[in-house]
Amino acid sequence: MEDRIAVFIPIVLFVCITFAITYSIRLVLDARTRRQLIAAGSQEMIASLMKSDEQNRRLSSLRWGVVLVALGIGFAIIQIAGWQDITPGMIAVLAAATGLGNLAYYAVARKQG
Repeated sequence: MEDRIAVFIPIVLFVCITFAITYSIRLVLDARTRRQLIAAGSQEMIASLMKSDEQNRRLSSLRWGVVLVALGIGFAIIQIAGWQDITPGMIAVLAAATGLGNLAYYAVARKQG
């Protein structure tokens, strides 16, 4: 079991660093684009941009909430089943829980807007 963990540590570290760099670049580019739009835009465009950002933040929170609840249910199923080792069945349960969470988010977001 310790050998498996030793393999996952560098992989997870690489993924975390990659996501952090990608997210940082995205934030800088989004801020620069917004600044240019605000400098060249009207009050109506600025208000529309702010409203769109607020809605995107709410939907993002909804998405993560639904997906994390679904993953929690997946982990609960794994715990109830008594699985101790990483097996294809365990990975399938987590993948299915993530997929169902995304589908539930899509259904809720579609009803809202």
